[in-house]
Amino acid sequence: MEHKQSPFTRHEVLSTRLMFLCAGLATATWAALIPVIKSHVNFDESTLGFLLLCLGAGAIASMPISGALATKYGCKRVLLVAASVFAACLPLFVLVDNITKLAVLLIVFGISIGSTDCVMNIQAVLVEERSKRSLMSGFHGFYSLGGILGAGAVAGLLILGWPAIQICIFMSACIFLCIVLAKDALLPFASPSEGPAFALPKGPVILIGAICFAMFLAEGTVLDWSGLYLIDYQHASTGMAALGIFCFSVTMTIGRLVGDNLITHFGQRLILTLGGLTASLGLFIAIASPNFALALCGYILMGIGCANVVPIMFSAAGKQTYMPQATAIPAVTTLGYVGVLMGPASVGQIAHHTSLPTALVVIALLIATATLLSCFVKVQN
Repeated sequence: MEHKQSPFTRHEVLSTRLMFLCAGLATATWAALIPVIKSHVNFDESTLGFLLLCLGAGAIASMPISGALATKYGCKRVLLVAASVFAACLPLFVLVDNITKLAVLLIVFGISIGSTDCVMNIQAVLVEERSKRSLMSGFHGFYSLGGILGAGAVAGLLILGWPAIQICIFMSACIFLCIVLAKDALLPFASPSEGPAFALPKGPVILIGAICFAMFLAEGTVLDWSGLYLIDYQHASTGMAALGIFCFSVTMTIGRLVGDNLITHFGQRLILTLGGLTASLGLFIAIASPNFALALCGYILMGIGCANVVPIMFSAAGKQTYMPQATAIPAVTTLGYVGVLMGPASVGQIAHHTSLPTALVVIALLIATATLLSCFVKVQN
């Protein structure tokens, strides 16, 4: 119960939520501005796939390093540095004027985002243990809340006519404010010393990581491709196209913020299965939709479905006994981000050779496959 926690533990919970919020704000701001950046730098779908590959490669490369740094220096130092870097990157996105500069910037942005995501999940597991409560869905809910606020703010300010540079400076300032509020209660330590901060997945952790791969891939596809899909195939304006990310983020956030209570009442198994099926159905509806409004309904269903799959998988990774928790969490995080590395970039290549709707069908089928695989993961019934 909340009233049984010490004040310091409550501060740790709040600081962890703020770090998840920061990562969500930065990711959603970049994603919502992709059509604006695309128009400014002038690149095609195949080039966008390459640029997303740069972002994902930076994130993947940073994870083993950030896990080791967190073990040596503590979560606090790594999180403060990494979050400050991605906040500083945002205004630069609308200032670069060629593909090479944008690619380099995305590598740096990916390194900082990947480091933050890995270490904040290490902190989340430790804080959950210290508080003796189920908190993982709520932590991930704050990441999604960042998606709502980021995508919603960008969409609203674009519609109001704000210049992109002013939007980026505003979002960067919001992230720095969250960092200042969070810094005092971030953990000055990280994983227990029973093993390395990073290890290749083994046993059931491989399956858990594969499911996270599929779901991260699906989430990344929505963030990076929904805007262009709604513009090119549903004839939406740049500002209205950002509503796809917004609807997805709203329903995912609501699902995660109530996720711990839903799991308590219905069990992880039912929430996991229904979630995966709903996400796959939602993407199919968005693809097959004859109009913009119905496509948004598809993204709403997809957000509801995706909401608690990844938090449940992180919980399962923490409870499995095949690998130490301190090595399983970074391994699952890394496998999940392989989805960020390969997924949206692969969508770009498939779209280049066929069409964007065809590429999205492949993603919907992958979500359904991950749902089937989840039946073999040991979770709470």
